[in-house]
Amino acid sequence: MPGLTRILSDLHYGDRASRLLSLTQLRPLLDGPDEIILNGDTLDTRHGPYPERTARARAEVDAFFSAAGPRITHLTGNHDPDISPHHSLDLAAGQVFVTHGDIIFDNVVPWGRDAAFFDTRIAHGLTALSLAERTQLAPRLALYRATCLALPQRHQAEPNPFKYFFNLAADTVWPPLRTLRILRAWQETPARAAAIAAAHRPAARFMLMGHTHRPGIWPMPSGVTVINTGSLTRPFGAFTVDLTPSHLAVRRIEFRSGAFHPGPIIADFALAEAPTSPKIAP
Repeated sequence: MPGLTRILSDLHYGDRASRLLSLTQLRPLLDGPDEIILNGDTLDTRHGPYPERTARARAEVDAFFSAAGPRITHLTGNHDPDISPHHSLDLAAGQVFVTHGDIIFDNVVPWGRDAAFFDTRIAHGLTALSLAERTQLAPRLALYRATCLALPQRHQAEPNPFKYFFNLAADTVWPPLRTLRILRAWQETPARAAAIAAAHRPAARFMLMGHTHRPGIWPMPSGVTVINTGSLTRPFGAFTVDLTPSHLAVRRIEFRSGAFHPGPIIADFALAEAPTSPKIAP
């Protein structure tokens, strides 16, 4: 493992809801680590009504991170399902399991307008898998990514700011019942994430995710600690996880002087110096 690996998620570059207006605002976060892992939803790569806008944002992301300095590893999310062939990572000899997090829900976004679409498509896709594949992480993640890629952008691609925020509300928080679904998803996230870790990475001590945009640290009864790195969209902010061979540190991301900086450490965990390499299920 490199000397310092920094993990963050849900930049949502190009989305009007994101505080990331220019990729150069990320430079303080890139100063120091040997590797940066972007754990999904770096931008929205799905097809939509403004393909030239999507292509431009993707080209900007590719160019910026290619010249960034540290090694960049992209993991896929539900908004960028084709940004990388990698959907998860196992770090620190299996002590740390990293994936975007939408896999914890049967319908990806239980609070959103697209939940029914995902519910139907994923349920149908599971029937096409063998009984063994249905219990394995890799085939399930591949199914989720193919399903996410089939859903076009809507409000995410809207260039008009007034239409954008109207459509955002229509897609996510209206009618008011959707707000209750958001609250339920936040409440259920730690237990659902711990269940995924127990099923697929039972030796992992930490599960790192994003997706729900609510940062948090939850030590679970099973022994795994679930860490959500949040998002650069409002209102909650984001964490970064700094991983060295001996420690896992959670830091707040602070916005100052027009850029995003690694802030104070809010939690620090020792890693085993020479853990036994676990047998990792597919």
